[in-house]
Amino acid sequence: MSDGKRILLTAHPEGMPDETHLRLEPMAIPRPGPGELLLRTVYLSLDPYMRGRMNPAKSYAQPVKLGETMVGGTVCEVIESHLDGFAAGDLVLAAAGWQTHALSDGTGLRKLDPRAAPVTTALGVMGMPGLTAYVGLLDHGRPKPGETVVVSAAAGAVGQIVGQIAKLQGCRVVGVAGAPDKCAYVVEELGFDAAVNYRDVDFAKRLSQACDGGVDVYFENVGGAVFNAVLPLMNDFGRIPVCGRIAHYNNAASDKGAEGGASELVRTMGLVLVRRLTLRGFIVSDHADRLDDFLRDMGEWLRSGQLRYREDLVQGLESAVGAFQGLLEGRNRGKLLVQVGTDPTLQPA
Repeated sequence: MSDGKRILLTAHPEGMPDETHLRLEPMAIPRPGPGELLLRTVYLSLDPYMRGRMNPAKSYAQPVKLGETMVGGTVCEVIESHLDGFAAGDLVLAAAGWQTHALSDGTGLRKLDPRAAPVTTALGVMGMPGLTAYVGLLDHGRPKPGETVVVSAAAGAVGQIVGQIAKLQGCRVVGVAGAPDKCAYVVEELGFDAAVNYRDVDFAKRLSQACDGGVDVYFENVGGAVFNAVLPLMNDFGRIPVCGRIAHYNNAASDKGAEGGASELVRTMGLVLVRRLTLRGFIVSDHADRLDDFLRDMGEWLRSGQLRYREDLVQGLESAVGAFQGLLEGRNRGKLLVQVGTDPTLQPA
């Protein structure tokens, strides 16, 4: 069979990736051998970390090689199984990447129960973004009741969860987002105490007014002007979990060591010293030991209605590149997913 499709990394982007770097091509649907499964991709997750995987530079994870299928988390249906423990029709969390079909030997797969939660949540609130929010805030931000928590990219897949968990911890939460409707969403629907649009010309002033008692925890997703505006507001012994810096992901490789320049680094380190701040970078894959706690707590918060989420769904693998560009530009609303194939859980019985 040759009616499959995949997207290959064909060149390393300098700046925004497009179809010259990520090429859609037909593929033959593989046949599983002994001990293998054939997976059909139902949903593909699009996440900011993928931009770093397109660069050849050494990082915490291996970059995608030119000519390889672009990596990504997926929800898949088992089409054919030659592996004990899996049967045709099973739905699994996998890392099949940007393609319609893939083979697996079962390593790293997790079965999903659509009766427990919509399968899309395995890529969002009950998956990697949710775990990122959970461990980043609770383990590294260590919020205390009454403290002020600022969350950048507040309406995104991670930020929307961070802010709500902070509210559950008794904190005052200020979101930062890039559009009026996003700011309204996190306040009116998610219960944040305030939200500020970083595109406003007087953003720094508005943020200072929203945080008139200073900031105790800043959950860093974006870097750039938002970081520069939050940093002077940090209280003594404040904590800054560094989850991502999406404002810089499309910088040319030659710019990576000069973001903000030497004077900005001096300013930053001066404030870190005198205010005794803790900046902690973290990678969610280092926290597999927290998965059971996360699934228990997040499941309970969702069932009780204490926590809400939003998903942004686009249709078809051919839409993935444009949707990913939108993610890097902040056009998505909530967790961004591509529906690659038919979802059997939504089909009439």
